[in-house]
Amino acid sequence: MSARPYRALLLSGPNLNLLGTREPDVYGTTTLDEIHAQATELGRSLATFVECRQSNHEGELVGWIQDARGKFDGIVLNPAAYGHTSVALRDAIAAVAVPTVEVHLTIPENRDRFRHRSLVAGVCIGRVSGFGANSYLLGLRGLIDYLRAR
Repeated sequence: MSARPYRALLLSGPNLNLLGTREPDVYGTTTLDEIHAQATELGRSLATFVECRQSNHEGELVGWIQDARGKFDGIVLNPAAYGHTSVALRDAIAAVAVPTVEVHLTIPENRDRFRHRSLVAGVCIGRVSGFGANSYLLGLRGLIDYLRAR
């Protein structure tokens, strides 16, 4: 256990604010607010402060990643569609060198061909996909385990 609580930033990209009602057959019925509450509670049990944010704007996500340096020990990021398109997100993660775990509710490789490649995966310490809302919690656990092992 570290001498101080860890600080984790949980970021969600575009359209994830619609979870619970957006294509529930694909994404499930759990809302993003429910995921945030679960992640915050899990964080408490792991001696970790979890701050949760969502944006539909690529530049805002980039800004939050940049601001994380020196303020957060790690990031859990669901880039959503930006994971397949955003060199800017990739570059921000690489630039700040804050350990980042990529998460997805579904398995992108099992979906549309254009979703098969993640631009951010190469600069992340790990990736969790396919477990629905639980992907966030598994990603947070993985991040904390990684931080503790360092």
